[in-house]
Amino acid sequence: MTSQKPVAEAPSDRAVNRRARVAVALVFGTNGAVFANLLPRYPQIKDALGLSNAELGTAVAAFPLGALLAGLTASTLVRRYGSSRVACFGMVVVAIGIFLAGLAPSWVLLASAMFVAGAADAVVDVGQNAHALRVQRRYGRSILNSFHAVWSIGAVLGGAMGSAAAGLGLPLPWHLGGSAVLFVIVALAAFRFLLPGPEDAEREPADEVARPVLALRSRAARRTLLVLGVLGVIASCGALVEDAGASWGAIYLSGLGAGAAVAGLGFVALQGLEFVGRLLGDRLVDRFGQRAVARSGGIIVLVGMGLALAFPTIPGTIVGFGLSGLGVATLIPAAMHAADELPGLPRGTGLTIVSWLLRLGFLLSPPIVGLVADATSLRLGLVVVPLAAVVIVVGVVVLPRDRASGAAATLRP
Repeated sequence: MTSQKPVAEAPSDRAVNRRARVAVALVFGTNGAVFANLLPRYPQIKDALGLSNAELGTAVAAFPLGALLAGLTASTLVRRYGSSRVACFGMVVVAIGIFLAGLAPSWVLLASAMFVAGAADAVVDVGQNAHALRVQRRYGRSILNSFHAVWSIGAVLGGAMGSAAAGLGLPLPWHLGGSAVLFVIVALAAFRFLLPGPEDAEREPADEVARPVLALRSRAARRTLLVLGVLGVIASCGALVEDAGASWGAIYLSGLGAGAAVAGLGFVALQGLEFVGRLLGDRLVDRFGQRAVARSGGIIVLVGMGLALAFPTIPGTIVGFGLSGLGVATLIPAAMHAADELPGLPRGTGLTIVSWLLRLGFLLSPPIVGLVADATSLRLGLVVVPLAAVVIVVGVVVLPRDRASGAAATLRP
């Protein structure tokens, strides 16, 4: 296993690190804001194109489909062009795709624009996380969760912008074009302050000696691939929990009798407490380790959402969704970090695969919950959330016990 030790810093190095940290945070924020601007405009797009719920849902599903198909190319692009270029210039493509989705005159073009945006978003996601991990190695302590917290801020900001634009009746081209230009400028301005040099510049030479185990030791290769698969599963479970609140929170609360103003509070609670969890996550990880924090988070989701479903009330359900967001706040960053440090894989491969697998959670969660809900009830369909929490509690055994461990643990608790 490797350890994260701070790179020796001159005063000028500290300035470089601070600028790079702010720049990466800005990229994360733009990534959260651009897509979130579109979400409040879905009703208008649906009405303008005369789409049914199923047609709109299928078009929206083109986003994670594009991400799945393009996501595995990300590690190759990062190795060839660098994580800074992939993250910043990839955001240009994401913004263009979202802008075109708002202008689409037909279902086919809407789905096509969403597909392009999703494909670019998957590549950007790997690039920004890869660069965030470079900055984290220079700091020598956990800061990855803070970047994901800024992503949450961006998502809230983008959603607020979209809601305000919809309320004011701002035409879609002006709204989405303006937001695209604004956040592209921010992403491109951040590029000049990101870290120069090769992707491995912050790693210790000892890391490179231990890298080629997959080709040399088949037993180690099988173990590495098994750990990578488990990391993908727990990341997908985290995505499933997040999507349950986004896709079904308002519908479930409406079924319990909540009014329109209250029904959206389930998602707000999830995003809000997830943001809080990510703000606190780095300190908790530094003190207690990735495994303990993630396992505690899984238990929080299990108890919070389990009780909310067992004793359904409007306040209890809002609290349950909020605790779910708090519980999974650090899970996806932890899985990405552990995958990126796995020995025996080309640089960026582990991060790319986990990023790809977690999108399966976003793609599969809505139809799974919907099918169960149609056959029984939405309350029973949402049982997938505490079930995912059980998988998380068991699966976090592959995460390192302490923050200083750079590689994922073996499959021994």
